[in-house]
Amino acid sequence: MTSADILAPRLPSPLEEVTDDRFARHGVRLLLKRDDLIHPELIGNKWRKLVPNIEAAAGRPVLTFGGAYSNHLRATAAAGRLLGFPTVGVVRGEELAGRPLNPSLARCAADGMRLHFVDRPTYRRKAEPEVLAALVRAAGAEDACVVPEGGSNAAAVRGCRALGAELRGRADVVAIACGTGGTLAGLAAGLGAGQRALGIPVLKGGFLAGEIGRLQAEAFGGRRGRWSLDERFHFGGYGRTTPELDAFAADFEERHGVRVERLYVAKLLYGLLELAREGDLGRDVTVAAVVTA
Repeated sequence: MTSADILAPRLPSPLEEVTDDRFARHGVRLLLKRDDLIHPELIGNKWRKLVPNIEAAAGRPVLTFGGAYSNHLRATAAAGRLLGFPTVGVVRGEELAGRPLNPSLARCAADGMRLHFVDRPTYRRKAEPEVLAALVRAAGAEDACVVPEGGSNAAAVRGCRALGAELRGRADVVAIACGTGGTLAGLAAGLGAGQRALGIPVLKGGFLAGEIGRLQAEAFGGRRGRWSLDERFHFGGYGRTTPELDAFAADFEERHGVRVERLYVAKLLYGLLELAREGDLGRDVTVAAVVTA
């Protein structure tokens, strides 16, 4: 038993079939892997990525990174409150210091997270050893366990391998929206023979394939599983939506009674429907979409 087991996570997370004629007419059976139901505050891939890092921290403070609306910062702060360890959030945007906190950062602070704001050029260099060491010192967290932005490191990737294992034999294609790529890296490693993982990046830039490869090399010593990316469905980049995407998400919610988070899950489901229409998923296939938020 780990310290996080006292939070009673719902694992394996539910796998639900949705009947949707838009997919069915193209020979695609759609399942939803409801990682959003794992825990009310540490939902989805946040649970799978954070818990291994929390265990490694062994009660030490955890310092991590994120933007002003970061779900990862909120989940880390909530974990600290629930499990009783200190948290420090390094926030992108020095101009935010001294201003009223937005609802996301206010929730982090209410959960006990100490916030440290840095300018954007420094934040972009946070992975450089000297810059990272200076940030940790400036935040007064020299004894902290440092977790990267989005929680994606080798420990997190190995934690996400369980997601793939839960879906072995259950679908031909397992699809997930990607931010930092850590969940896809672990998911692909956990799937069985004949299955493939598909990532829908929510950021633009074309850098994610290399990052996933790097994470798999750190976690497993090399590439694992069959995986690919389709980078067409970011809708302008992270944090951005369009009226078309909002309308699609609202329609999906009305059809199936499932809340569709806009920044990740809506882009995933929209992309899957387009791929079904294009025939890229194949016919007579079962696709599992991971609901991460």
